[in-house]
Amino acid sequence: MFPLRRNRRLRTNESIRSLVRETILHPNDFIVPLFVVEGKNIKEEIPSMPNYFRMSLDNLESEIKELQKLNLKSVLLFVKVPDNLKDNAGKEALNPNGLMQRAIKTVKNIAPEIIVMTDVALDPYSMYGHDGIIENGQIANDATSNFLAQMSVSHAKAGADFVAPSDMMDGRILTIREALEEEGLNNTGILAYSAKYASAHYGPFRDALDSAPVDLQNIPKDKKTYQMDYHNRIEALRETQMDIEEGADIVMVKPGISYLDIVREIKNMSQVPVAVYQVSGEYAMIKAASQRGWLDHDAIMMEQTTAIKRAGADIIASYFAKDIVKLIS
Repeated sequence: MFPLRRNRRLRTNESIRSLVRETILHPNDFIVPLFVVEGKNIKEEIPSMPNYFRMSLDNLESEIKELQKLNLKSVLLFVKVPDNLKDNAGKEALNPNGLMQRAIKTVKNIAPEIIVMTDVALDPYSMYGHDGIIENGQIANDATSNFLAQMSVSHAKAGADFVAPSDMMDGRILTIREALEEEGLNNTGILAYSAKYASAHYGPFRDALDSAPVDLQNIPKDKKTYQMDYHNRIEALRETQMDIEEGADIVMVKPGISYLDIVREIKNMSQVPVAVYQVSGEYAMIKAASQRGWLDHDAIMMEQTTAIKRAGADIIASYFAKDIVKLIS
């Protein structure tokens, strides 16, 4: 009791505060999301994501070499598919020489030790911007899951270490796991977007990939029939437990800062690693506020990302990964 116990003794100076610090960010904590486009010598800034870029495969090589130097060990690949290759069925996703498949091979050729994770969803390939196949004006769950399993096998054969289904179809983890096993791809892991909420934080990402749902009659105008209602908590635990039972190796909560209660609850119940996606809207808000001088960019970046880890995240997919690692190094 006071005065025998004075808690401020452990806050006296930075050396003491560092010595007793409970939550510390490390390069091993991060997955680096990367956006890939067709072409050569392309590195175009995403307007709603300042200092983040879409890049062609030649510039992807340069990026991977920089990540190596920073000791960042994992990437999550997304592709921007030309409009002429989009349809309702996502057939281009299975092209063995498609952009995703070539991106996987590019990373592995440059840095075999880097863990390659791949986005498994239909929205980059869909003429409607949805994560699933549309039948009679509805997202067809089982047909979509079967297609995602084929996509996962294609990515794994190209060299992906993990496939990351981000669609939120029911039962797709089991369908993907079984398909991988049938092909002898038993070492390919699954990073499941297990608690992915229908969030307003995704806008800049959809700008980056031109993958927003299309506003057409008789077609859903949002993703609320498959992404989770942000009012719900218990549902996230149920979704996550089902994914674990179906074979997920890592489970993910998305977005991050608005869902730290969910992160902690899933961490408490999960027997597999828990990832969090610090999404494009979180990135954009910090960038915009700091550009106006309203916030200290580095201070708020570090505080929010540390909060995600403190809440229970073992892994963080973050557009800030390079900036953070440069600071903590």
